[in-house]
Amino acid sequence: MDVSNRTVFIAGGTSGIGAGLASRFRAAGSTVVVGGRRVTDADADADADEIGAVTVDVTDPASVLAARDAVLAAHPDLDLVVTMSGVMLTEDLRNPAHIAEAEQSVAVNLLGTIRVVDAFTPHLLARGQGDVLTVTSGIGFTPFPLMPTYGATKAAVHSYTESLRAHLAGTGVGVSELVPPAVATAGQEQLNPNALPLDAFLDEVMGLLSQDPTPHEVIVERAQPLRWSERDGTYDEMLAQRSRALASLPGR
Repeated sequence: MDVSNRTVFIAGGTSGIGAGLASRFRAAGSTVVVGGRRVTDADADADADEIGAVTVDVTDPASVLAARDAVLAAHPDLDLVVTMSGVMLTEDLRNPAHIAEAEQSVAVNLLGTIRVVDAFTPHLLARGQGDVLTVTSGIGFTPFPLMPTYGATKAAVHSYTESLRAHLAGTGVGVSELVPPAVATAGQEQLNPNALPLDAFLDEVMGLLSQDPTPHEVIVERAQPLRWSERDGTYDEMLAQRSRALASLPGR
């Protein structure tokens, strides 16, 4: 994938990994627009004078369409869409009240991804070229039981991405999936002191994205054990280890 001469929209690009990717794409010579519920967040994590921003709430279909219209009006040459929007919520499955967190996770992580892809797919198909980059997680392959619905939504996005790639085969629109491990942003460094530093993660990601052809799954080295735990016979051991975090829940 060419990363140096693209016009990129990153839904969920106002903070964390999304903002980091926005800065890296811009530094490589691409035009970047980020979207988020509070676009002023871009002031903190991205240079708002250099990286455009639009308001978008991926749980609101009208908001997604309005953001699409604004982006395409300003950038009719848009050729890369990145679906970064996501929430990571802990849940106690012994407490039925967890359904609120579960519903929010599904609305943002899964349905939000589908809405953004649906909004921009007709444009990319009309161009006959471009790329979609979805973002899942190592947790989608080897669960972290403290975040059960988060993992379930990321597993669902993985499956959806595979189907999307099949649907778009032969159209000139490529589909790739970014599979992060724990990255030291958005509080991950507190949950996991071994989280990968953001800059190291971005260095590796941009290198993988720059390959030709771009891998269907962009998996940094730290995420490989999570992605392939079942194949490698380490799944049960890793799941048991990751289940220890449940002891942090009240009453456990």
